[in-house]
Amino acid sequence: MARKIVVTSGKGGVGKTTVTANLGVQLAKKGLRVIVCDLDFGLNNIDVVLGLENRALYDVVDAIEGRCRPKQALVRHPLYPTLYSLTSNHLADRYVSPQAIRLVLDSLAPQYDYILIDSPAGIEEGFHRAVAAADEALLVTTPHISAMRDADRVVGMLRSYRLEQTGLVVNQVRGDMLKRGEVLSPEEISETLRIPLVAVIPEEDRIFLDNISEKSRAFRLLASVCAGGKVKIVDAQKGYGGLFGAIRRGLKRNL
Repeated sequence: MARKIVVTSGKGGVGKTTVTANLGVQLAKKGLRVIVCDLDFGLNNIDVVLGLENRALYDVVDAIEGRCRPKQALVRHPLYPTLYSLTSNHLADRYVSPQAIRLVLDSLAPQYDYILIDSPAGIEEGFHRAVAAADEALLVTTPHISAMRDADRVVGMLRSYRLEQTGLVVNQVRGDMLKRGEVLSPEEISETLRIPLVAVIPEEDRIFLDNISEKSRAFRLLASVCAGGKVKIVDAQKGYGGLFGAIRRGLKRNL
């Protein structure tokens, strides 16, 4: 039976969809059967991030309204045969109920290991629709005050759903700023939000990454945590210590 994990955030622009997509890829690389479900009806771009745009014949609303079976709405990834995408419908935001979404996902759950749900940012109707379909949550934030303030609002909402567990992912962490003390550390953010820290994702320019990058390693570690492994956190400050680290920090500051 699939574990249904909603990936959410307090505000847009913190990399929630990128986290969802990369986590799905890393779980699929372990041979696990994964559905990445896009419930962000406003943007509905998880298929674009996964490189599956224009491949879907049906979407989740088609499955809800009986135009196809839920399994027919899935699109298999050509590179990762155990990874599937379930796209949303940007026209459906007003009338799709949480119960209808849950029925579709529950019908798919026995055949898969994970269903990752990409939630809209914020705490509006779309957020509740996504969280109501899940059993667990990952809250994504960045080390910026505005993102943390919005994340704090989401924390209260998540607690009201009595989910089995909620983990914190701190994304877009710049090691140079962390080393200089210009932003809160991921551990301080976790303590402030009162959610256990499960991953730190360093800031890099690319969305999908080679296997040797620290960002790619961070997603592998997050996938291992989701699969039941111990929490191991990437050190975003690695490479910013000592003389050469000081030079690197100076170069970063001037960019």
